[in-house]
Amino acid sequence: MVACWCGPNPSKPEVVADVRHLMSVGEEELAFDTMCSWIFEDSLPITSAYHDRLVAAARELGPLNSITRLDELVED
Repeated sequence: MVACWCGPNPSKPEVVADVRHLMSVGEEELAFDTMCSWIFEDSLPITSAYHDRLVAAARELGPLNSITRLDELVED
């Protein structure tokens, strides 16, 4: 699941490591929020397909707060 969130070529391995650690201790929602915050704060361009995967993951995890404004970063 982390690979789905982080995309094919994450630019910050330390963020991926943090997300993996949070997942390993059962903190899926915090891991997802960390991932989305990193994407937004670094203004990383994302595809609409990747955005759709993040939306689906957010719906599965609960509140959609983590994906708020990520649509601003969509570039196809």
